[in-house]
Amino acid sequence: MNRADEDEYRQFVTARLEPLRVTAYLLCHNWHTADDLVSITIGKLYRHWRRVSAIESPDAYIRGMLTNAWLDERRRPWRRERSTDDVPDRADAEHSEELLADREHLLDLLSQLPPRRRAVIVLRFWCDLSVEETARVLGISTGTVKSQAARGLESLRLLATLDRAGIRAGNGEEA
Repeated sequence: MNRADEDEYRQFVTARLEPLRVTAYLLCHNWHTADDLVSITIGKLYRHWRRVSAIESPDAYIRGMLTNAWLDERRRPWRRERSTDDVPDRADAEHSEELLADREHLLDLLSQLPPRRRAVIVLRFWCDLSVEETARVLGISTGTVKSQAARGLESLRLLATLDRAGIRAGNGEEA
């Protein structure tokens, strides 16, 4: 890679690092894994920078790379580690405790969705991609994106309703 390409790559990655990290967190619900996914993604991006920089929408392409990296990690059972001492993240002081609780509740509900459905929800509604862009990123049809988005939102509503009623999802028992 020549100097000009490397400078362009650095500027691109620097401008998108934090949004990529947040998107990765929304997918995997773990900051350490999110950082790993972003590292994997920007490493692959470096190797293919000439080709990626020439395409029309490099942002969509890198989100697809990130999503595929996450899906690849989910397929490898020997890489699934579970932390035992999960220290909760703290929001900025300007946010109220109520907003933090709502955010954590939404993230908890989101983590209960199956991986593909969660990927559709995150890309469609967090990254604000169109149905077509989401389909392209995930390599699925637009009809699948629409049905997975509808089912994902329906599942989130049901999980929220059950949670408010104090019922654990899946077994019908009260919490």
